[in-house]
Amino acid sequence: MDRVEQAEPRSGDLVRRHHLVTRLWHWANVVTVAVMLMSGLMIFNAHPRLYWGEYGANAPARRDYAWLDLSHVNNGIPFPGWATIPSNYSLADARLWHFAFAWLLVAILVGYLLWSLVSGHLKRDLAPDRAELAPRHLWHDILDHARLRFPTGVAALRYNILQKLAYGSVLAVLLPGVVLTGLTMSPGFSAAAPFLLDLFGGRQSARSLHFLCAGGLFAFFLVHIAMVVLAGPINEVRSMITGWYRLPGNPEQQP
Repeated sequence: MDRVEQAEPRSGDLVRRHHLVTRLWHWANVVTVAVMLMSGLMIFNAHPRLYWGEYGANAPARRDYAWLDLSHVNNGIPFPGWATIPSNYSLADARLWHFAFAWLLVAILVGYLLWSLVSGHLKRDLAPDRAELAPRHLWHDILDHARLRFPTGVAALRYNILQKLAYGSVLAVLLPGVVLTGLTMSPGFSAAAPFLLDLFGGRQSARSLHFLCAGGLFAFFLVHIAMVVLAGPINEVRSMITGWYRLPGNPEQQP
């Protein structure tokens, strides 16, 4: 998010909002995560069960408990073709798509985090301060969102505490989580870095955590889209494409 360029911008003014790097990362992330989620669903279809532990559904003497079993849904293929890549059943092709875009996800995530640190974007725009984390402030923001009261004027250019916590969870927990648990599931990589198996409690536990992190990303996507629609989709999407954003005012003052 860019700093305001005008001395005292007012409601209705068109101002710069998002840096080019943020916009490029946003749209690259949209494509990358979408492909990985859809190809991941196809991979899940090949064995629609999740376990905690080391062995999964291996030999009965070492079988782990399946905490999620969708093998009886839709004749053993729980996710339909329109939600998967490829649309026809193919575990091999799904793995090719998944692994190819996984490296792209890592590259753009590392690049964006490095830029955020060097430019000050992380500290200036994303890191919450002590006052924002106060329970009273958090509760006030929750009530404002529940009542669909969105910031007006210059305040709309700053991330509120709920946005900071949501974006922070994506950058610091969910995206690193899917990357690290994905690497743990790779026999070659986990052999080179066996500490990952200990960290996540085994390959099957890593698979479960991988699925949960992916589910968290999908939940974030749904909430994010809902907020964009409620806050004004044309203005919000324009700012993420061109960088320009029209400062909102009171509803009755909107053009």
